[in-house]
Amino acid sequence: MTHSEENYLKTIYHLGKAQNSAVATNAIADQMDTKPSSVTDMIKKLSEKNLVHHKKYQGVTLSEKGKRVALSIIRKHRLWEVFLVEKLQFSWDEVHEIAEQLEHIKSDKLIDKLDALLEYPKFDPHGDPIPSKNGLLEETAKRLLNEVEIGATGVCMGVKDSSSKFLKFLDKNAIALGNRIKVLDKEEYDGSLKIQIEDRLMHISGVTASNLYVELIE
Repeated sequence: MTHSEENYLKTIYHLGKAQNSAVATNAIADQMDTKPSSVTDMIKKLSEKNLVHHKKYQGVTLSEKGKRVALSIIRKHRLWEVFLVEKLQFSWDEVHEIAEQLEHIKSDKLIDKLDALLEYPKFDPHGDPIPSKNGLLEETAKRLLNEVEIGATGVCMGVKDSSSKFLKFLDKNAIALGNRIKVLDKEEYDGSLKIQIEDRLMHISGVTASNLYVELIE
């Protein structure tokens, strides 16, 4: 498979999971910053390889074969992110673009050895679950911080926005995975929150709260 074909499968997987439905070609075009006509051509190629199902006016879904390929690519991407952070001391805002290149390496033996070297991590540096070799994805019961009730406490488990700008913002404000966060107050007007994060009090915007995942502590 070409790098482009793999990127399309990964994009369809992520969009389909987010929407929980078939994915429109326009949505794929927007996500990949390309023309709808180019998407249509690629979907035809992927369909001929039995990687996707396409119904006119209904959208695109991955076949079982396509889903396995997409999860394999995602697995490689996230393992490489862990390697870059843990072994090469990259910061978490630097690794995505590098992993985008490394995820296309074809050697299964290399990825298996990488997984073993890293002691079989379950999550990448951004808190996203790493698919197993068999394509199983272990999800946690996480919620966005802006959806958490006042008085509730959770552990920061991941980010919805993994852009470099947002990750640098979190570093600047010492917000990291594993932090305990308690919601003390919520402003109805703009959704901003007053929180206790570990032993610090701070205010965060509604935008920030809507991009942080937490797992609630009973």
